[in-house]
Amino acid sequence: MSETAPGAIQVDHVGRRFRVYPQPVRTLKEMLVSRGRVKGRDVEALTDVSFSVEPGEAVGLIGRNGSGKTTLLKIVAGIIKPTDGRVAVGGRIGSLLELGAGFHPEFTGRENVYLNGSILGLKREVIRRHMGEIEAFSELERFMELPVRTYSSGMVMRLGFAVAAHLEVDVLLLDEVFAVGDEEFQRKCFGKIHEFKQRGGTIVFVSHDAAAVERLCTRAVLLRQGRLEFDGPVRDAITRYHAMLADERNPEERGAGLSEYGSGEVRIAEARLLGADGEERNQFAPGERLAVALRIVASRPVAAPRLSYELHDEAGLQLAGGVQDTAVLGWREDRAEHLLRLEVDTLPLADGRFRFRFELADAAGGHLYHWLDDAARFVVYPANGDSGLVRLDARWSLVE
Repeated sequence: MSETAPGAIQVDHVGRRFRVYPQPVRTLKEMLVSRGRVKGRDVEALTDVSFSVEPGEAVGLIGRNGSGKTTLLKIVAGIIKPTDGRVAVGGRIGSLLELGAGFHPEFTGRENVYLNGSILGLKREVIRRHMGEIEAFSELERFMELPVRTYSSGMVMRLGFAVAAHLEVDVLLLDEVFAVGDEEFQRKCFGKIHEFKQRGGTIVFVSHDAAAVERLCTRAVLLRQGRLEFDGPVRDAITRYHAMLADERNPEERGAGLSEYGSGEVRIAEARLLGADGEERNQFAPGERLAVALRIVASRPVAAPRLSYELHDEAGLQLAGGVQDTAVLGWREDRAEHLLRLEVDTLPLADGRFRFRFELADAAGGHLYHWLDDAARFVVYPANGDSGLVRLDARWSLVE
């Protein structure tokens, strides 16, 4: 490792096997009784994976659940050892894999910062120097003297990120870190990581969020069933990854933050929210006119697709949905771009945050071209005493 330049990563023919048993052994008696009877089987999590990362490079690590991304990240971090091959990392490594791992529930937030920092290799003087920044970044100043057991899971993750983000390292390993906290805090997290990148730090980033991978990385490594499927430009890697999921209606990755997928012959390139005056907006009042303008791009001639939409609230509850045959709207196979508009004359919402989801599939609905979650977000502010999610078009009268 000493021969590797600071910030450089070399992965050579790495493989990792795990022995899996059909039933966990919980007691000494069970272990003695089952000894020699219960046969385990070897599972290949990674097989012959090789790639290198140059100092200062930001590389995305993508693939389906179970493809070996997190296992590979843990091997690079030195948390587990490879069964085959070798990994060399130059310089100091900072890992944001399991935020808050290592926190003691009975210690205060401040005590856990010192504990977590020392686990990550920071000296007490360095931690003390950064304590004010860590407190301010986590936004937990009022809670630092309370035991961590009184924190919510979100508060623990925020504190964990704040500690890890202030490390003085050469390599930063990130695993789905943008699931931390609310939107504003996520922006702060991204800003801190981008700052590290600007200083010349090396980043390896695992995420299902294609937009986040594209914003942070110029290159991506795609894993498939533990093997290296593709290594190259991030857009090409993401296109191949999404195409893997094109014939699945509800892949499990959706629950892990996947925001778009599909074979990609036709895709929604842009979604804009417009007000009654045609101006782009993301804030509306109850009963206002709203339109969603979609720009749909085809990479080759495709028969008129089926376009579906769903409207969801902040908690993910579906409030409305519909399906449209684009042939009825005048879809032309020979055109590479179509502009479509979904119009709502009177917005039947009273108060809250909402988002549109769109799906493009073939006419039969069996093959998915593009599924885009979180395509357009907007806020409805209450007016005239309105409350709740839905605005009823109702009126009072006095019956004589």
